Amino acid sequence: MAQHQESSIVMQKIAAGLKAWRFGCVLGVFLMVTAVLGWRLVDLHVVDQAFLRQQGDVRTIRVDPIDAHRGMITDRYGEPLAVSTPVETLWANPGEVDPDDPRLTTAASLLGINDARLRQRMRDYASKEFIYVRRKIQPSLAREVLALEIPGFYSRMEYKRYYPAGEVTAHMVGFTNIDEQGQEGIELSYNNWLSGVPGRKRVLRDNRGRLIRDLSLIRDAKPGKDLTLSLDLRLQYLAYRELKAVVQAHNARGGTLVMLDVSTGEVLAMVNQQSYNPNDRTSLSPDRLRNKALTDLFEPGSTMKPLAMAAALESGEYQLDSMINTAPGYRRFGRFTIRDHRNYGELSMTEIISRSSNVGISMIANDIGGDVIRDFYFQLGLGQPTGIGFPGEAVGVLPMSSDWRPVEEATLSYGYGMSVNALQLAQAYMVVANGGTRYPVTLNRRQQPAVGQRVLSEKVAAQVRGMLQEVVENGTGKRANPALYTAGGKTGTVHLVGANGYEDSQYKAIFAGMAPMDNPRIVTVVAVDAPQGGDYYGGEVAAPVFARVMSDALRLLNVRPELTAVEAATQTPGRPGERG
Repeated sequence: MAQHQESSIVMQKIAAGLKAWRFGCVLGVFLMVTAVLGWRLVDLHVVDQAFLRQQGDVRTIRVDPIDAHRGMITDRYGEPLAVSTPVETLWANPGEVDPDDPRLTTAASLLGINDARLRQRMRDYASKEFIYVRRKIQPSLAREVLALEIPGFYSRMEYKRYYPAGEVTAHMVGFTNIDEQGQEGIELSYNNWLSGVPGRKRVLRDNRGRLIRDLSLIRDAKPGKDLTLSLDLRLQYLAYRELKAVVQAHNARGGTLVMLDVSTGEVLAMVNQQSYNPNDRTSLSPDRLRNKALTDLFEPGSTMKPLAMAAALESGEYQLDSMINTAPGYRRFGRFTIRDHRNYGELSMTEIISRSSNVGISMIANDIGGDVIRDFYFQLGLGQPTGIGFPGEAVGVLPMSSDWRPVEEATLSYGYGMSVNALQLAQAYMVVANGGTRYPVTLNRRQQPAVGQRVLSEKVAAQVRGMLQEVVENGTGKRANPALYTAGGKTGTVHLVGANGYEDSQYKAIFAGMAPMDNPRIVTVVAVDAPQGGDYYGGEVAAPVFARVMSDALRLLNVRPELTAVEAATQTPGRPGERG
């Protein structure tokens, strides 16, 4: 019994000692932790203040990008064709957004997006810190959404491309994607020139991500460079209006019009039908994107006859007063027959052009040879790139042969068996209009005088201009007479090429010409694809467009009228001549 009591006392003493030891250990640890924390507080607030400042900065200071606006595209007189305007982009941090927040319904309604889809995106990307909610919207709309004070919703400024002239300049200017990178037209070919370099800045934001103030600039944004085109927006509107009207009037498949300054090679207008609105591409079809004046090739038909005649006169083998007997009005080359509209008998050089005689020009071609005509066409710029730098430009086909067959020489003289685009044809006529000099064509306004290459003598150029004026006054192009001005040009009507060769009932109506004839200022090419109904000849469909466009364009350019109102009334521009 005594031993049991003694062992009990010993156990009690041991237990008391353990309690005292544990208490001492806990107290020691507590005092040590308190000392460490105390020292850390002193260290952070007195010795190493930079640490707390750095941690605060990490939570409130951000580096934001500074968008650089894209360079502006203008016409030759500074009228804007493409500009970048500031807009707002809404974004969200899905980790901060409650997908069940009832305010999301209001936000979705304001933004015109699906409410369920918006909530699902917040759930799907909950592990992300950034998603776009709606890009490039009006600042007023962004303010309405932000006023809902939805946690995790933020905005930032961006730029959006806008095209003031809309569909009128769409094929020339092109457009950008949502990130302002060029996709078509000038926007694509000059993308590096127009694009800016973004900057960066430090900003102070609160715990809800709202901007408090800008702190410092890291790198300033460098805006893109502006670009001045050779286009005259007044002439572009005029050309577009008239081309659209004729395509609708004849229920045509499409059309193209190109206008050049004959003394500089600058493109003053270039339009196509069908067009599109680059500001609203929601229902855009790919077939409307092509700038057909550069990308689409066609056989130029009878519009090549004056150029073949120029080659003959330049060769010295024919003179202006030379005569050609075209009887009986046709020529046979094996199974292939060349015909005129009727038997014209003996024709002068001028009459061959004014009456669009296939027989007459083919006889001349066979006499001087295919190489002479082909080489002259090449000097005019056919069968080679124009150097305009436009994406998707088609070069065309200019045949070459070491042993020309007579039928190949004949068809080459009146524009079959070869292909051009509308700009190439306009450039070739420009040489005749300005006295024989080929200037490089350009879409940019020239800052220096154009430097060209003489490819035709002034004498022959003047003689061919006289022939072209006769075409308009008494030949196949009577409907091309512009009011108050003299004009010259040539009609062309060619079969369109389909999947199985030439389409018997589908034509391209063409007119290429210049005005005024005392000192030509402008060359214009009009081409209308597949006009429907009874009228499909170049002199009936394309020539009247030329007349209206040239008349108004010359007045806009302050070119003094050559004719009085009485003289102009006697031109009878509505009466067709020989069809060609």
